[in-house]
Amino acid sequence: MAGSVTERDADGYRSLLFSIAYGMTGSVGDAEDIVQDAFLGLTRARRAGAPVANLKAYLTTSVTRLGINYLSSARVRRETYVGDWLPEPVVVSADRPGPAEHAELSDSLSMAFLVLLEALAPVERAVFVLREVFGYGYPEVAGLTGKSEANCRQIFARARKRIAPGGQVADVAPPPPVRRAEGEELARRFFEAAEGGDMDALLDMLAPDVVFHGDGGGKARALAKSVTEPRSIAQLLVGGLRRVGRLGALLEVVRVNGRPGGVIHDAEGRVASVIGLDIADGRIRAIRAVSNPDKLDHLGPVSDIGRLPERRPADQ
Repeated sequence: MAGSVTERDADGYRSLLFSIAYGMTGSVGDAEDIVQDAFLGLTRARRAGAPVANLKAYLTTSVTRLGINYLSSARVRRETYVGDWLPEPVVVSADRPGPAEHAELSDSLSMAFLVLLEALAPVERAVFVLREVFGYGYPEVAGLTGKSEANCRQIFARARKRIAPGGQVADVAPPPPVRRAEGEELARRFFEAAEGGDMDALLDMLAPDVVFHGDGGGKARALAKSVTEPRSIAQLLVGGLRRVGRLGALLEVVRVNGRPGGVIHDAEGRVASVIGLDIADGRIRAIRAVSNPDKLDHLGPVSDIGRLPERRPADQ
């Protein structure tokens, strides 16, 4: 009986472990792999007769250190990434909850915040995520990362200065319910205007300093670089949605990492793109569109309507 309770208790930490791993990697698939590896490590430790006095500490430490190892190798891949890099989106329906761990995570880490974290070295990111997002004390962070408490304080201060020179890290806390409802309503009106080609309505909802980021990873149609002029962004959205609309695609308003957004499905219901919106003061400040099929397959079958032809060796 005690063994079964222990297993249940361990599984109860899965949501927290996934959240930490995703905060460190920005990848849903890799976060799930890291959590699975941590559980496999626990199983091996038990079979070897190793004492595991604190399950939560054991699993969290495993996930943290596996995440640091992952980031050390991922940095090389990110340096050769084609175009803008955006995190794999966590999508939750605006009308119904998604998987428990995804729903909890989506209120903690926005796409904008995850992009900021890309500026940090692996250990910096681990320390910063554990301290800033999950509220661990420095003694706990030290134990999880294998660094001294004094070192963790220095690492955190350095990381905070790198990504928030003014001292304020935005977009970590989830929006309150009222603001979330207002954001979802703005997202609905925004996407309706884009699908209907209403330029005036779009421009009225875009902030003057709005920016559009697209991530195709060299595998799907996407912007070569960010776009910053409101009218250009409005034209881009209208043209893009009209093109996929002619192919039978539909757009559904969803929550993307806890913020308003939309997911485009093709005529067969496959995912073609995910669009996240950053909203402040009643206007859209940033738009992030992920169409790289590798970053969408955790959401289900992926569409090929925007996929680029694979490059042959002779073309490279």
